[in-house]
Amino acid sequence: MACLTSMIEPLRAANEISQQDHFAWRVISEDGGKVTSSARVVFDADVALDGARDIDLLMVLASPVSSFADPRKGNGALRRMARGGLHFGAVSGGVFQLARAGLLEGHRASVHWCYDAAFRAEFPDLEVDGNLIVTDRRCHTVSGSDAAFDLSLRLIEAALGPRVSYEVACWFQHPVMRGDGVQQAIPLHPTGDARLPDLVARAIALFSADLEAGMNVNDVAAALGVTPRQVERSFKSALGQSPLHYFRQLRMKAARQMVLYTRESVEDIAFAVGYATATPLNRHYKTAFGLLPSQDRAQINTFRVEGSRPLPNA
Repeated sequence: MACLTSMIEPLRAANEISQQDHFAWRVISEDGGKVTSSARVVFDADVALDGARDIDLLMVLASPVSSFADPRKGNGALRRMARGGLHFGAVSGGVFQLARAGLLEGHRASVHWCYDAAFRAEFPDLEVDGNLIVTDRRCHTVSGSDAAFDLSLRLIEAALGPRVSYEVACWFQHPVMRGDGVQQAIPLHPTGDARLPDLVARAIALFSADLEAGMNVNDVAAALGVTPRQVERSFKSALGQSPLHYFRQLRMKAARQMVLYTRESVEDIAFAVGYATATPLNRHYKTAFGLLPSQDRAQINTFRVEGSRPLPNA
């Protein structure tokens, strides 16, 4: 819901400020019927996907685990519209739908950090970008609702000029529009302070780049040209915890993404985050989250399913 309104509201405000109906929008659903957001707010669609015409930009909003009732027809409609020359894109979890339709092949895409591991597991050959907004030719992907607001500000600036886009930002008390190359803010540790010492930041980046390799502190230290003791001291000073504990947290966060947003088996998830078997994953996962991966997946599915039918997502 936030992603949808963050795209639309700036455009509405721009029309009002400029006193012209430059922007128009329509809510599209697969069959033209009502769509219930994850916040249980219901939206009336204006048109069905296969009946949508005269669109300049099509943005897909969806949960990572949602899918078309008729994937062949829905994905075909997306591909057909893209072939027609329109600009297309996705906000947050909608990037999964673009990928499943084959529209991200050969494109860079912004993927929200909380979906990164799940996306890479499902689409290992696609290029993932950590920027808030990625525009690659006619494809526009944004990581979340706040970034969607920034994308709308860009559209406003391109059409109506910087004065209008700035006034829209001020109306909503939104920070000044962020430009290209701005990385997503990722919670690195409990203090929320992303200004880490260079050694710690490089160690985290090195480990995060390939969780499957199962690097340990000695491997990281060797790659950085320092001693394991230096790595240990730097992590304790900056984060208040050992690198082993921190790296395990990274593994668990990646594993949970895959548990919640993919259909990978627990064994495959264990391999993907650097474990030789599922046994240590199960043990560390339960310590981190209070339940086993299989229990976590079953629990979240109770929120996604009503009766035995998937709940729709805006």
